Amino acid sequence: MADLADVARDLCSRARDDEQVEVYVVRSQETEIEVFDGEVESLSVAGVEGVGVRLVVDGRQGYAWSGSLEPEVVADTFAEARDNAEFSVADEWVGLAAPSEIDRDPVELDLFRPELGAVATDDKVAFALEIERATRAADPRVRGVEAAGYGDTVAEAAVASSLGVAAELRRTMCSGHAFAMAGEGAETQTGTGFTVGRSFEELDAARVARDAAERAVRLLGATRPPSRRLPVVFDAHVTRSLVALIGAACSGEAITKGRSMFVDRLDEAVGAENVTPVDDPTIVDALGASPVDGEGVPTRRTALVERGTLRAFLHNAYTGRRSGSGSTGSAVRSFKSIPGVGARALFLEPGPMGREEVLASVPEALYVQSVSGLHSGTNIVSGDFSVGVEGLMVRDGELAEPVREVTIASTLPRMLLDVAEVGNDLEWLPGNAAGQTLLVSEMTLSGS
Repeated sequence: MADLADVARDLCSRARDDEQVEVYVVRSQETEIEVFDGEVESLSVAGVEGVGVRLVVDGRQGYAWSGSLEPEVVADTFAEARDNAEFSVADEWVGLAAPSEIDRDPVELDLFRPELGAVATDDKVAFALEIERATRAADPRVRGVEAAGYGDTVAEAAVASSLGVAAELRRTMCSGHAFAMAGEGAETQTGTGFTVGRSFEELDAARVARDAAERAVRLLGATRPPSRRLPVVFDAHVTRSLVALIGAACSGEAITKGRSMFVDRLDEAVGAENVTPVDDPTIVDALGASPVDGEGVPTRRTALVERGTLRAFLHNAYTGRRSGSGSTGSAVRSFKSIPGVGARALFLEPGPMGREEVLASVPEALYVQSVSGLHSGTNIVSGDFSVGVEGLMVRDGELAEPVREVTIASTLPRMLLDVAEVGNDLEWLPGNAAGQTLLVSEMTLSGS
């Protein structure tokens, strides 16, 4: 089996004097299991390996990739990248991350659990089936489980460049999920539950079942409330998506292309004083944690907004050079693509209140448990925000009657300014962001 770092170094050594060469090599083993009605509906165990070669000469960039590490295929991939560079358009900002641009050493992170790769597939199947069984049994009103499953990844990667950058990474991730269906009469409501970890032993089937069933059951009997303006409390699962929108608007790619509501607003107040969204891939509990980014640059904590004031954007080497800000270690990629820009571990700095205290802080509010139309109803350029939601009313600090067929609307800039409380119930969930309870002081609810 080929050593990934050796493959990367060998290809980099083939660079001509006027060329910059970067090589990104990946090997992973992935398992995906879906079960339904006590049977395995689908099972996939796949090994993936590949190499991506980026070559820059005179500001022209060529890229090629292959899904094989066979020496002949790798050599052809290198030749194809060199050929592609000849036909690209020169860009003065194009270039690889250089050691001179790296101002720190990578943080040591324990992200790899070798025992995950040794877990038998039968045990993973049994875990997925247990999630489904436990979800059905969690409440008599649960009529069925729309979906339940398990997934994991055991991955390693290496990146090297002819400029002297070299880094390696190994990590494991696994998760379980369920989508419960609860019903009374002709009505059916759904709810989701998750469990995530780096080792199989960290997963909790009972928690998945409990969360999925509770979220489905408490929506039974939902009605449409009257339209009005009122405070809105976002569930942790929803806040995760809202924070991801902030991260997208703070991407160096969006900023340099003029496609963000934050263009030309650095050092301006863009949120309430308790709003501090941070991307910190050095937090080991985050599933997106990584000591280096996709270009081998060490990752770091980047506060995008500090106490309501916009302070930074996320950059890879290209956008950092173009903006004059430098890379923030935020290059994201697969071996099939050149590096983009993205967050890995977004969260809001927690406030002093727990979930129950946030609920008790307002006499009446809408508690948003799930949203629909998030991508079509939000725009990080204009800031428009209008989505369909399901949830419950909050009265006297308690969750009250469920609501459905409701739309909430505002703008993202207005919502950031109207953040009243950020919960301390931080929870790392699947994806690149954490969730926590969030209270926005006023939004428009459109109901009956």
